[in-house]
Amino acid sequence: MPRPFKSRKICNPPMMNGFKPFGMHFCEDGSVNLQFDEYESFKLVNYEGLSQDIAAKKMDVSRPTFTRVYNNALKKIAKAFVECQSIEIEGGNIAFEKEWYKCKKCFKLIEGIENHKKCLNCTTYNNNELTNLNQTK
Repeated sequence: MPRPFKSRKICNPPMMNGFKPFGMHFCEDGSVNLQFDEYESFKLVNYEGLSQDIAAKKMDVSRPTFTRVYNNALKKIAKAFVECQSIEIEGGNIAFEKEWYKCKKCFKLIEGIENHKKCLNCTTYNNNELTNLNQTK
């Protein structure tokens, strides 16, 4: 019997659901699924400039596990880039550090339901129009 899969810690979700190549029509067959933990590993190393050791500790995984996740992210991003495929960011066995919600109308990220305030571009008044990102896996 294999060991239970440990959730990977994510600081905050990405602001977008994915990317699409410029000048290409969206094709359902031509997309790459980048999981939240792969996005987080890519962000920590390439955007925040952390070493893989520190990034692994931040995600609460071992260094070899982090390296596997990071290498998977690099392969998927390279495939999408070379083959002109869109990238969809979703799924994975993750645990956010805090409760995160996304408005279904303006897609604004909200840290905690008590922090939801109506923004200028949004008509959302009630909490029924929020998606709990901690429950989407």
